[in-house]
Amino acid sequence: MTLPPFHLAFPVDDLAAARRFYGEAMGCAEGRSSDEWIDFDFHGHQIVAHLAPGQAGDRASNHVDGHGVPVPHFGLVLGMAEWEALANRLRAAGTDFVIEPTIRFRGQPGEQATMFLRDPAGNALEFKAFADIGQLFASQAPAPR
Repeated sequence: MTLPPFHLAFPVDDLAAARRFYGEAMGCAEGRSSDEWIDFDFHGHQIVAHLAPGQAGDRASNHVDGHGVPVPHFGLVLGMAEWEALANRLRAAGTDFVIEPTIRFRGQPGEQATMFLRDPAGNALEFKAFADIGQLFASQAPAPR
């Protein structure tokens, strides 16, 4: 199945910091830009950092497998090797993780590798991977902890 690329526009308070984070630290190619926004190629998806001071960051958190998950957040489901390479790249860059790279729901339906971090504007991102991609939409809810 071929998935269409998604488009996500999100607020940032500093375009130069967004360019460094998404372009350099995350390795996203830059597309079009202006004095108010920058397009990035986010693994084939179009994300756009829009200058909107004071509008970025999470507003809540939900308890998931022993961690406070920031809401809202966005990210990608990567292959396990890609996820591990990204985790290593981010660690080497000195990233301050909200939730360190870990395995969530271990031994349960939907077991996944996950990590959460923030961009310089405070937007939360999650990157995850599954040893069994068939578990992406596992229908059995994880047991409460």
